[in-house]
Amino acid sequence: MTHSHWFLPDTPDVLGLLRQQVAVTIEGLDAFAAWAAGEATAAEAVRDAEHRADTAKRELLGALRAAFITPLEPEDLFALSRGVDWILNWARDLVDESEVMACPPDPGIAEMASLMDEAVRKIDEAITHFGSDGDQAAEAAYAAIKTERRLELVYLRGMAALLEVEDMRERISRRELYRRCSRIGEMVIDVAERVIYAVVKQS
Repeated sequence: MTHSHWFLPDTPDVLGLLRQQVAVTIEGLDAFAAWAAGEATAAEAVRDAEHRADTAKRELLGALRAAFITPLEPEDLFALSRGVDWILNWARDLVDESEVMACPPDPGIAEMASLMDEAVRKIDEAITHFGSDGDQAAEAAYAAIKTERRLELVYLRGMAALLEVEDMRERISRRELYRRCSRIGEMVIDVAERVIYAVVKQS
């Protein structure tokens, strides 16, 4: 008589892998904020973090394919990973465009970069509470959204100030950089709202 033995596959720590990706993203945004504040050499640190974050994202997606059970729905984990990836990708793109246009960041961009960094740290805080405290996760996500609203105010103030810039080339270049900052802020909101949606589904 033969006996069949069933073994459940190992359950990879997909939330841990997501937090690793977010941690590298925060490193990149730290460097981005330093670059925006005038530390030109930090540009390379932004690019390095973006490459490492891509690796972290691939590891997470590989784990999702192998996972039998996940603490969040795979769709939510994928959306969160993709959104976080885009935040850092777009920050790197802003650095690249700034260099190509020979248009260095100004205090408004520096302030927005700092707010992006703060908001993603709130998203990281939210992710740490997944599965243990949905209220705390949602509260941290709402704090990220509130931080992004402050970014919008800086954006509007900066765009208004550009009307006073006489050099058309500088005005157009800086307007494009400001718009990129606003776009990153919108992605922060998308990620934070996805966190809230995932929490609602768990409750």
